[in-house]
Formats: sequence, structure tokens, C-alpha cells
Amino acid sequence: MIPLRDTIPSRHPPFMTISMIAACTVAFLYTVNLPPAAANRLFLSYGLIPARVLTMDFTGGMRFLSFFSSMFLHGNWGHLLSNMWALWLFGDNIEDRMGSFRFLLFYLAGGAAAGLVHVFTNPLETAPAIGASGAVAGVMGAYFLLYPTARIVTLVPIFFFPLFIRIPAFFYLGGWFLLQLIQGTAAFLGVSSAGGIAWWAHVGGFVTGMFVVRRFLLRSRRFYQN
Repeated sequence: MIPLRDTIPSRHPPFMTISMIAACTVAFLYTVNLPPAAANRLFLSYGLIPARVLTMDFTGGMRFLSFFSSMFLHGNWGHLLSNMWALWLFGDNIEDRMGSFRFLLFYLAGGAAAGLVHVFTNPLETAPAIGASGAVAGVMGAYFLLYPTARIVTLVPIFFFPLFIRIPAFFYLGGWFLLQLIQGTAAFLGVSSAGGIAWWAHVGGFVTGMFVVRRFLLRSRRFYQN
């Protein structure tokens, strides 16, 4: 299934959402134009490595900054596009409710919380975790709480025939969260491999977004209900 758009219009331009997408895109274009060895060094320096954080190894850089720098790095086009599309799809409405500056703080807080969950569920991991998926999951968690009855227009390809259906956000995002939880549990129990995906970071970001979103809302700002 491919989500295309939601049914909740935003009243204000999503400047910060666009800025985050632009920042991630510029960072990605920079990394893909580096020689492979240089790109690997960059990921090792600015990606989030749990074992390095927990051993307090600060050699070669300020490792706690990797909780934030890792959000702007992506490994390939698919990784970038999937995260940025989800941010574009759900971020405008959340920014609409918070205002741009509060949305930035919320986005970074969700990503940092997702990183913490990843660190403590994979304490021995030495591979760098990169990507905005934890922060984007926080945005999705906020959307799940604020707009549960919104409709997500979704493309479902059936052989060569496209089918467009409107799925309530409660079911679409709830199903996404349940999948992350199942996959993360299976990887944690050794039933399946993580497949290079930080499942628990997604879970942590989503739950964080749900629990803290109301602290960032602008009470005076009008918004659309659906």
C-alpha cells in the first residue's frame, strides 16, 4: 500500500516540514557524491552507534550529537524518499497545530527519544543507525492521536489495476505501529533478523509523539476537524 495524501487541509504553510525535507535531501546528495570510503567514515562519525554511546567513547567526535546528526543521514534513495514522503504527508498538519518552531523541537525530541530506545534495545550494536524514521514516527504518533478519523488516500496495486481507498488514520497508523512492534519483538527474541531496520526506534518515536504532542500545541491556533 502506498499512502498518497490525507483529507485534512492545513491552514498555514509548513515551512519547517519543508526545511527538514530540504536539509535531509541536501545531506543525502552530499553523501552520495562522496567516495565510498569517505561516506562510510561520515556515517561512522555522525551515525548513532549504541556501543559507542554506552561506553562513553568520545574519541573522534562528540558522540551524543549523533542522536541528532543521524536524523539527517540516509543510506539510499528508497530510505530517503520513504521517510520524507511520510514527513510531508503527516508533518504539515502537526506543524499547523504547533507552529514551526515548536514543531522543530517536537521533531528533534521524537528523533532523540527514538535514538535512546534504539541504544538501550541494542546496547552492543557497533553499526551506525542513520535516518529520520524515528523522528518521523513521532510525527505519525502525534497524527494518530490528533486525527484518528482522518482518511489516508492509499494506492493498493492489484496486479496492473490501481485501487484507491480511503483508510482511517487510526487503522492505517495503528497497523503500521503494530507491524513495527511485531517485527521489533521478533528481532529481539531472535525469531527473525532486524534486517538493518531499527524497529524499536520506530516504536519509541511513535509512542513519544503520542505522549508529548499536547505539550507542544498552540492553544490559540484554530484548526480543521474532520
